Amino acid sequence: MTRYRNLALFLVLAAVWGSAFMAIKAGLDAGFPPVLFAAVRYDIAGVLMLCYAWWVLDDPVPRGRDQWATVAVGGGLLIAAYHAFLFVGEADDAVTSASAAVLVGLSPILTTGFARLFLPEERLRFAGILGLLLGLTGAVVLADPDPSNLLAGGMVAKLLIVAAAGSFALGAVLTRWIDSDLPVEAMEAWSMLLGALLMHVVSAGLGESIGDVPVTLPTVASLGYLSVLASALGFLIYFDLLDRLGPIEINLVSYVSPVFAAISGWLVLDEVVTVGTIAGFLLIIVGFALLKRRAIATELDHIRAG
Repeated sequence: MTRYRNLALFLVLAAVWGSAFMAIKAGLDAGFPPVLFAAVRYDIAGVLMLCYAWWVLDDPVPRGRDQWATVAVGGGLLIAAYHAFLFVGEADDAVTSASAAVLVGLSPILTTGFARLFLPEERLRFAGILGLLLGLTGAVVLADPDPSNLLAGGMVAKLLIVAAAGSFALGAVLTRWIDSDLPVEAMEAWSMLLGALLMHVVSAGLGESIGDVPVTLPTVASLGYLSVLASALGFLIYFDLLDRLGPIEINLVSYVSPVFAAISGWLVLDEVVTVGTIAGFLLIIVGFALLKRRAIATELDHIRAG
C-alpha cells in the first residue's frame, strides 16, 4: 500500500507542478504584471506555510547565522530569482507551458554542475561531462536560436527561464553547503516571505502596480491555484516524498511535469507541442541519466531488493 501511496502522491505532485506552468501563462495572458504576479503568489503561499510551520514545529523562528543564511539563500535564489526570471520569461508569447517546464528540467543537471564547483574534490568523468553537454544541448534545441537575429523568436525569454533553473540549482547547492539544522517547514515559510518581499521591491522598480491587475476569473483562478495548490500543497507533498523516496527518485518529477504542462497547456490555452520541445526534453533526460548513472543504478538495486 505504501508503494501505491507514494506513486499516487508523485503523480499528484507532477500534475500540480506541471500544470502550474499553464496557470502562470494564463495569469500573464490575462494581464497580471509578471514579477508582481510572482510576489503576490508567495505572499499568500508564505503566510500559509508559516501557519503550517507554527502548527507542526515547537520553534519555527530561525536562530543563529547559519539558519538565517539558509533563509537568505532560499528567499533570494530559490524563490525570488527563480520565480522572477520564470514569470518574466513565460510572459513572452513564444514560450509555451511545455517548453518552460522542460527548460526548468535543466535544474537537476545544473545542480550537479554547481556541486562540482563548490566541491572541487568531486571531478566529472567523461560520461558526466557528456551528460552535462547533452542537457545544455537540449536547452539550446528548446531555445531554437535564429543566428540571423538572436533576439527574435523568444530567445531572450527562454534564456531567462534557463537563468531561473540556474538560480534554483545554485540555491539548492548553497543551502546544502550551509547545512544548517533549520527545519524544512520553517525554511520554506521564511524563504517564501523573504522572496515575496524581494520581488515586491523588483516589481516596484519595474513600475508594476497592483492597480494594473485586472480582477478577472483567469487572474484570480491562476493566483489561487499557484498559491494554494502548486506552492503550499506542492511543497508539502514534495518534502514528504523526499523523506520516503530520496533525492534521486523525487528529482524525476522534473521529467514528468512537462507531460502535464503540455497537456494542460493544450487543454486550457490551445498550445501546440513542437518537435523541438520533445527533442529537447529527451536530450535533457539522457543528460540527467548520464550524470546520475551511479546513483540511479544504486536506487534501482534498492528497489529490486525491496
